[in-house]
Amino acid sequence: MQNDIRLSVFSEKKDRQLVYKPEKCIGCGTCVQACPKGTLAIGAVGAIARGLLDADFLEMKESEECIVCGICARVCPTGALELRQEGKTLNDNSYLSGAMKPTSVNDNCVHCGLCEDVCPRGCIEVTREISEDGSLKLVGKTLIDTECCVHCGWCAAVCPVNAISVEKPFEGRWTRDENVCQTCHTCVDVCPANAIFNKKAKPGERVEKISHRPDACIYCGACAVACPVDAIDVRKTAILPEMEKKGPLEKKLLEIPAPEALLRTRLETDEAACLGCGNCVIVCPVNALDNRELAAGYLYNMDEKALLGVKNGKISVVNQERCGGDGTCALICPVNAIWLVKKEVE
Repeated sequence: MQNDIRLSVFSEKKDRQLVYKPEKCIGCGTCVQACPKGTLAIGAVGAIARGLLDADFLEMKESEECIVCGICARVCPTGALELRQEGKTLNDNSYLSGAMKPTSVNDNCVHCGLCEDVCPRGCIEVTREISEDGSLKLVGKTLIDTECCVHCGWCAAVCPVNAISVEKPFEGRWTRDENVCQTCHTCVDVCPANAIFNKKAKPGERVEKISHRPDACIYCGACAVACPVDAIDVRKTAILPEMEKKGPLEKKLLEIPAPEALLRTRLETDEAACLGCGNCVIVCPVNALDNRELAAGYLYNMDEKALLGVKNGKISVVNQERCGGDGTCALICPVNAIWLVKKEVE
């Protein structure tokens, strides 16, 4: 699988290279938190995860400013960043992805397939058939692709015979401001571990806007980076694997808020196609946070909107700089009259 992964050389200094593997990146921004020079940029995680924007989660702002120290690669939980010296990857016990034990399955496995069904990343493949030795059992193989595994623990949690071992990258704390959250579901779509979800409410029952599964969470922070209204706060409280030089890395990461997402997109509209229905205006989480009546459907009772409005029966972008890059407006538009395009980071 390694040979199939797309590579991007972020920076080079003498015989050292910083290499990015977009397919392994989960948009968590841990590398951005740790970078001593502030040369990495992350943003539009929601739109990218939803397939609305053809871009990578991460990019280098100014490669000449990068000193290729490798701290970003050391803290990356998935190995999406690599430090190479003379063309050889450095991934020893001082790198989180190298120190973390790979998710593994032992001989107790009965190949029931529950782990395959529940894996949020599709990293598990189970082949099975009925035994031909006369016994009532299944035989087969359970294969875990460690290249795409994010160590969420779903597989180990559902395994009926405790055959799977998982080591998580971080311990942490996840909080959400119920009053700020606009239930745009960006966090649900972004979470690599299926740790955020919407409860199904019974008639007349009041439930949380967004619910959290602590046992599945890897406290990566992707949800906080992607939230267009900054309603989510994720703090790492410990690096769990035993690794060399853990102390200095923990000083950079623990109790630090998720990095600020840069505005890497621009909204574009097609007035000729627009129906003036106002659906995008109502569902926009930035608009909804600015005025609760708007979120309740009072579209035409307001003269000013925070981000999107309807002017003369057509969609109008009021303030590009307020956009959270989540793409909720594009998702709901019935005629594709609004979309996001990538712009260069500053």
